[in-house]
Formats: sequence, structure tokens, C-alpha cells
Amino acid sequence: MAQLTLTHTGVLPLDPAVVRRRLAESARHSRIYDTRQRCIGLDLEALDKQVQERRRQERAEAQRDQAFEKLGRDQEDVLLQKVLANKQMRADVHADLAHFWATHQRVEESTDADLKLRQNLDFITVPEEQLGLSSMQIFHGEDPLAGQRIREQMRQAERDLSTQKKENDRRDQEKQRKETLANQAMVLQDLRWCHLHDLEEESRRENRIRLGNYNQGLAAEQWQQRMDRLRREERENLEEMWHTMTSDLMTERPEASRRHVDGGNPEQVLTDRWKGMSPEQLSAIRREQEEQRQRKQREQQETREEQADWDFLLLESSRAREAHHRRTEAARRERRLRMDQLNKSLSREQLAHQEFLNQKLYTNRPSNEYFLQFNTCSR
Repeated sequence: MAQLTLTHTGVLPLDPAVVRRRLAESARHSRIYDTRQRCIGLDLEALDKQVQERRRQERAEAQRDQAFEKLGRDQEDVLLQKVLANKQMRADVHADLAHFWATHQRVEESTDADLKLRQNLDFITVPEEQLGLSSMQIFHGEDPLAGQRIREQMRQAERDLSTQKKENDRRDQEKQRKETLANQAMVLQDLRWCHLHDLEEESRRENRIRLGNYNQGLAAEQWQQRMDRLRREERENLEEMWHTMTSDLMTERPEASRRHVDGGNPEQVLTDRWKGMSPEQLSAIRREQEEQRQRKQREQQETREEQADWDFLLLESSRAREAHHRRTEAARRERRLRMDQLNKSLSREQLAHQEFLNQKLYTNRPSNEYFLQFNTCSR
């Protein structure tokens, strides 16, 4: 049977999980019932912290994404460089291998070169049945001309290399010659362009000189034409002034504006020569104007009288509206006074009823112990 170990106080030790739950409950209780930390509505400080934390996370994610993108680009560049280096290395190895094959593994050096090249080599000039054992110089599988063939192959390789070198030198000289010709052509083209540019500038200068001379001649011709036109206009104006001063227009002769008509018809008036009305005509016009003025004064007097009647009617109507408004205001004040008295009586009744409830009906009030028994736990 398991034995329980008691502490020095004689109390059984608590389970760490129980202690942890009790501590969490006490922290939660203090957090909920702390009036300084508790707030009604939104916790703006917590929301601001959440917003700042979210923004910090977004910035960290953006920086991480940028770092990943940069790392990916760097890796792509490194991989591309490696691929190019591998391609270049393969090309160099292939070129070296081809050079090695062409130099050291030629077809003529193989063991079956006579079969491939179909060469009939006759090394023995004496029939074999006439030779003894001591006369044997060439054995089966032996190549007596190997050294000579190798030397010939080396000389052929040297000749091929020399030929290739000469070909490369010739190509380099041809390339240099083409570059020289191209440079000379470019120089000639630049010189030709400079010459054409100088010719174009000279042509433009001559055109500007010719255009300036033409503009000067045209300006002189236009100035002469303008002076001729001014002199002609001045002469015409002088003639017109002289004609006007000596004509019937300036002499103001009344007879010049009337034309007699036969047959007993009234005289005709020439409008372009008419100098004004006669005194009789002016007096008739003044009489007509005086009659019109008097008629206008009578109409204005009638209008003023009519306006005065309308003003009087409006004044009477305004007085009637004012009296009706005063009566309405007096009735409203009277209703308001009655309503205030009724409210006061109702207030007195309510106070009396509340006093009855507080002093006579509800006399057994609960103590503080009654209220302290609630909200003792956060659950």
C-alpha cells in the first residue's frame, strides 16, 4: 500500500497541476475584478497592440519574402554561371580530345591500318622456303616499319599543325585586313559626311542671304506701297473735306432739303440734305410732349392711389394676424399654466407615495453581508 508523505505542517502536498490551475484562477479573478484594468466597451490599448503586432508581422513577412527572392535570384545566377562553365568545360574537353585523336590516335597508327587503308606491304623479298631458321628476322605479329611509320606520322602531324597555323595566320591577316578596310571606309564615310555637312551649311547660309535680300526688297516695296496709299488717302480726305465745306451740308441751306412736286402734292424732304425742323414743327412736337407728360402724371397718380389702397389692405390684414397670434399665445400660456399645476400635483402625489414606500412599507432593509455573498467567484 502506498504511503502518503506529510509536510512539516502536517498537510498533504498539492498536485502541481492543481497549484497551476489555482494560480491561473487567482490571476484571472484579479484581472477581471481589477477596476483599474477593467474597461467598458473597446480596449483601445489592446487593439493598438494587436495592430502594431500585425504590422510588425507583415513587415517581417515582407522582409523575409524579399530575402527569399534575393536568395532565389542569387542562386539562379550561380546556377546559370555553373551551367555556362560546364558548357565551356565540355567544349574545351571535346576540343582537347579531338586534338588528341588527331595527333596521337590517327587511323594510320592502328594495328589494322593495312586493312582499313588497303595497303599491301611487301616486307619479304626472299621466299620463305629458301630461308633457314637463323635467317628469320620478321616474326609473326612484328611490325618492322613501326618506327619509320611513327616518324612519318609525326612529320605529317607537324605538317598539319604548320598548315593549320598558316591557315590561322592567314585568317587573322584577312580579318585584320577587313578591319582595316572597314576602318578606312568609316573614315571615308565620316569625311564624306563632314564634306556634305559643310556643303549643306554653305547652302543654308546662301539661302539665308538670298532670303534676307528678298525680305529687304519686299519690305522696301511694301513700305513704298504703304506710303503711296497714305498719300492717296490723304489727298482723298482733303478733297472730301473741301467738298463737304463747300456743299449744302455745311452751308445749312434749308431749300436744299426740299423738293417741289407738281400736281399740288406736298413737298418732298431729301433726308441726306435735311437740316432740321422748322419752328412750327418744333412747337407742335413740344405740345405733343406736354400732353404726353400730363397723361403720364395722371397714370402715375392713379398707380400711387392704387398702391396706397393695397398697402392699407395689407396693414389691416397684418393687424388681424397679429391679434390672432396674441390670442393664440395667451391660450397657449394658459394651457401651459394648467399643465404645470397638474404636474406639480402629480409630483406631490408621487413624493407622498414614495415616502410611504420608503418609511412605512419597506422597513426591513438588507445589510452589507447580504450583498457580499454574491460575485465571490469568477464562474
